[in-house]
Amino acid sequence: MNHALGEVLGYPDLILHGGRIVTADAAFTIAEAVAIRDGRFLAVGRSDEIRRLAGPDTETVDLAGKTVLPGLIDTHAHVERAGLLSCTVGFEGVSSIDEALARVRAGADRTASGEWIRGRVWHPFAQLREKRFITRWELDTAAPDHPVFLPVSHFSLVNSRALALAGITRDTPDPDGGKIHRNADGEPTGILEEAAEELVERLLPPWTFGEQVAQMRDAMAYFNGFGLTSAISAAVSPGDLRVHQALRDAGQATLRISAMFAPTGGLNPTLSLQELELFFSRMGVASDFGDEWLSLSGVKLQVDGGMTLRTAAMRSGYPEDPDYRGTVVIPQERLNGFVSIANRYGWRVGIHAVGDAAVDAVLDAYEAADRERSIRDRRFVVIHGSLMQPDQMLRARELGVRVDAQSAFLWDKAAAIARHMGKETADRAIPMRSLIDSMGLDLLGQGTDYPINPLSPFWNIYVMTTRCDATGTLYGPAEAITREEAIRLYTSAAARYSFSERRTGSIEPGKLADLVVISADILSVPDDALKDIHALRTIVGGRTVFEAA
Repeated sequence: MNHALGEVLGYPDLILHGGRIVTADAAFTIAEAVAIRDGRFLAVGRSDEIRRLAGPDTETVDLAGKTVLPGLIDTHAHVERAGLLSCTVGFEGVSSIDEALARVRAGADRTASGEWIRGRVWHPFAQLREKRFITRWELDTAAPDHPVFLPVSHFSLVNSRALALAGITRDTPDPDGGKIHRNADGEPTGILEEAAEELVERLLPPWTFGEQVAQMRDAMAYFNGFGLTSAISAAVSPGDLRVHQALRDAGQATLRISAMFAPTGGLNPTLSLQELELFFSRMGVASDFGDEWLSLSGVKLQVDGGMTLRTAAMRSGYPEDPDYRGTVVIPQERLNGFVSIANRYGWRVGIHAVGDAAVDAVLDAYEAADRERSIRDRRFVVIHGSLMQPDQMLRARELGVRVDAQSAFLWDKAAAIARHMGKETADRAIPMRSLIDSMGLDLLGQGTDYPINPLSPFWNIYVMTTRCDATGTLYGPAEAITREEAIRLYTSAAARYSFSERRTGSIEPGKLADLVVISADILSVPDDALKDIHALRTIVGGRTVFEAA
């Protein structure tokens, strides 16, 4: 390469040199420098070669030995929730019910009487020393003059005022696919499970469109701050899809979004199968439609709950209750029907399935759909697959079905999993070594399920490669994977979720110029230092969208 070649190819807009460029290409090449032009990688190689391409207006940056990764891709996150950080009550660092109630009380003090207090997703069972949910009566003491709605992933906690506004009394029946929890006297406790959450959630006043656009910009910036340049947004409502499109059309998007579409806003639409068929027949588009900034990766469904909430659907009973096997929120017949309809109209499907019985249900539905119209090579998804068994991995591989997992659940919730399901089950949770050995990297990806878990890719990579939680406690060391594999799960393998492997996921000439400069050499630092790595600069399409102060 030389200056004359730069004249032929066009001079780079930006050159990063003098670093350790982890390309994540097929050979996992480590380079020293990269040149970017018109939002794409122009050349990758040695520093002396790449610097000779510079033109009179080329910006050059000396990395001073720092490590660069391809732009990181979270394959399962609720991106939109990050936009609510400034307008909701957070429970980060809370470790007792009294502390949680103090946060609600502070929210009430700054909110006009009668207006809603909304919380951010948190995890009482993992966080609180009491290891239980907060009741309506406790919330009443903190916010007697406000309706309160606190989401807890598959559950929501509400106070008496919120129940009254929703018309929920001791005589209100449980909705299909949900449960209104009650005390021994039959009174609702303020704990709403699955579909019952919607009885209150639908009363929340909507944000204006302008507010939603501003929140989405904030959400993207938050993701960029962790080195993330793309994400599969896990359950995008029609309204959120309009907001994403507005940002894309205005050229203001800084995070590439591929959406798992939630057609009626919830994970399991309440429409009849006949109504769902009519809906899909009139859509006019199918999944894997879109461009480099915004696309549809499929439609999202849910079968069971989760490990940390003791609601994962299991083949065998729970340790202290052999007759209890978790929660199933959609019957097999309806699941089969939904998948069949979506498949018929060209829609890929991704289904939340945590427990092994839930994974059985998903694979049964996928196999039935495959008999009607092949799903092979269309990358249908088992979302989570946290307790998959070896026989299920082989079934998934045979169908070409992806598994997109989140080892981040072990970061601060492994002890809760062990408490609910036993240490042996916690040790085999999120079995990445087994998944890679059975299915290969191309059918796998990693994410966080943010905001249920922290967003940091480096905390997640620490868990994947060490199988240690935030306290250093070891869970199932046989399921640990290598650092190269963990990086690929966030880059080259992750790009395959949205059929984007030819344009993102690695640093190679012609691909979109997405990368992150990080604070330490991820391939050589001690294990404990992995979790301390952070993003210094994030570039999306050749444009810096985050730079550490």
